[in-house]
Amino acid sequence: MNNRFSFIWGFEKHRDTSTSFVSPLLIALNMTLNVTMSKTKRSGVKSNGSRFKVLQSLLILIIAVLVTSCNSEELGQAPTPEDYQEQVAEWKQDRVESISEPTGWLRLAGMFRLEEGENSFGSSSEVDIQFPEGTIDDRAGTFVLENGIVTMRVEEGVEITHEGEPVTEFILFDGGDEKRVEHGNLEWFVILREDITAIRLFNKENEKADAFTGFPAYPVDPKWVRTARYIPNPEGTTIPIINVLGQQVETVSPGVLEFTLDGKSYTLDGLVNSTRLFIILGDETNKEETYQAGRYIYVDYPEEGSEYTTIDFNKVYNPPCAYNVYTTCQLPPQQNRLDVAVTAGEKRPIDWQGL
Repeated sequence: MNNRFSFIWGFEKHRDTSTSFVSPLLIALNMTLNVTMSKTKRSGVKSNGSRFKVLQSLLILIIAVLVTSCNSEELGQAPTPEDYQEQVAEWKQDRVESISEPTGWLRLAGMFRLEEGENSFGSSSEVDIQFPEGTIDDRAGTFVLENGIVTMRVEEGVEITHEGEPVTEFILFDGGDEKRVEHGNLEWFVILREDITAIRLFNKENEKADAFTGFPAYPVDPKWVRTARYIPNPEGTTIPIINVLGQQVETVSPGVLEFTLDGKSYTLDGLVNSTRLFIILGDETNKEETYQAGRYIYVDYPEEGSEYTTIDFNKVYNPPCAYNVYTTCQLPPQQNRLDVAVTAGEKRPIDWQGL
């Protein structure tokens, strides 16, 4: 075979399996070039080397365009069902109900860091941990943090319950399952954030949460439903994620999503979740219209035997720190900050105080 055209076969040898349709084209191009060369030699006409170099360059360009087209033709806007608008409306209603439920994010009323040893709590300004005024006795009890175990000691005459039963001295946290306790409209439990042990408090009495009907949002547009290629990461891959407390945590990343917008390719690193990929992303709308620190979205894994899934940007939503100051939200990693305006999903909350 003439070495001048060996680049074709070299390309074919190393091509991606997703470009198998190119094989017949490569073979045809190679045969055409060989025939042309053969005729040129038989006719006794001296070949013009520069002409064939130009032809070679042209063929490389054609092949590159075809391969790129093949690699991205499955990406782009994804099909949507006839009742898509109704499905998104149902998703929005589920979200409203979720964050406004009795212990939803809208009713989060405090996060109180515990110090080693005794931490008094109640509604008085003289205790270490002050619950909202009028919601509990001035001095309701003490949280004792010792060697990672939190014990709650309740003052005499104060009723605090666990699963409906009154408690007086209760191990609130020992490293095992979450244990919740209640007093009136209050409910609380212990959370851990790296080296921080804290009480997370909800107040179910919240008229503003009762009246909540949803955050401002962009109009639903099927353009923002995108087919994405799921590229699995090697098992055990982690990426650093920083939260609003300034803590950095190495978080498992099962894979990367590749998608296109207006002909340009983008990627998003996914984080591990029980059944779906969790995506933390930033984009150009964060500057003026959406929450400054980014937004969240969940994406289904591809079905078995497929490498493709769907990203529905109409379901991008605000993290809790966009509308509540007692949160510990994770922030987008640098590689998930897109240089494009994603004009879909929830906009910046109005009349809600966030971080």
